[in-house]
Amino acid sequence: MQRRSWLAALAATSVLPGIPWAQEGRPLRIVVPFPPGGATDIAGRAMQEPLQRLLGQPVVIDNRAGAGGSIGMAEVARAAGDGLTLGVATVSTHGVNPAVFSKLPYDPVRDFAGVTEMVKAPGILVVNPKVLPVQGFADLVQYLKSHPGQVSYASPGNGTIGHMWGELFKISTGTSMVHIPYRGAGPAVNDVIAGQVPVYFDQVASTLPHVKAGKLRALAVSWHQRLADVLPDVPTYGELGHPQANEPSWFGLVAPVATPPATVLRLQQAVAAALKEPAVRDRLAGQGLYPSGTAPAEFSRQIQREIDKMKKVAAYARIHLD
Repeated sequence: MQRRSWLAALAATSVLPGIPWAQEGRPLRIVVPFPPGGATDIAGRAMQEPLQRLLGQPVVIDNRAGAGGSIGMAEVARAAGDGLTLGVATVSTHGVNPAVFSKLPYDPVRDFAGVTEMVKAPGILVVNPKVLPVQGFADLVQYLKSHPGQVSYASPGNGTIGHMWGELFKISTGTSMVHIPYRGAGPAVNDVIAGQVPVYFDQVASTLPHVKAGKLRALAVSWHQRLADVLPDVPTYGELGHPQANEPSWFGLVAPVATPPATVLRLQQAVAAALKEPAVRDRLAGQGLYPSGTAPAEFSRQIQREIDKMKKVAAYARIHLD
């Protein structure tokens, strides 16, 4: 018991200032595999300042967008395992992509060491109320059934979680819509606001400001309960009778597979410590993101479970993007 307590105390203090760290002073690059402005980018940038402070080294956010996150993840996979490169892994890059593409420029399991799940990210279904004047979820379903195949929905791209959420919505509700993929959340939500596409599926984080501004109307969220702090009046898919669409997405950090385990653990401890800071938690919660901070081994197992789950969804919805 005493030894376990000592180890726990050592782990708790190992990221505090004054503890030697081999990478101190050298830039840490965090590759975000999607454009600026989306939920992935928001989650990555929330870690920038606290990690700089806790690790004693500059932290640079490097957006490498394209191909549903594959370009950025391939960049991380090719990087040296020196503890100076991390990637923001998502349900898309480490779940959907392996399920819908037969070939990827990276292997989501063999090419990476899981560091930690940073946050869970509830999803959201929104409409442009000027283009599609529906008041609620049931109204949208009714409209779609009376206009089969005549309404389009936007997502951050082929093979993104927004794409999968859109297809799950169609399956669950027995409706038909045309998928319009974009190169990231920013361009997608901008076109929805402009009225080019009336329906949008994505994470709450990147869409919330536009809902609060009245530019978009939220109809449902994917979470275990209503988001009392940001969207208290918006029902969950579970409430609406669609539990299969009610699972949130997540964002985590991965390192090149050759990164030493001790370095991976040190990085995980720094992230976990940052996520416990009230200012960081408040910033994330205000964006609809909910802190996690799991251990490396646990996050690696989570990635494998996500791949297995998304393969089943892709097979059911017949989504193949090669």
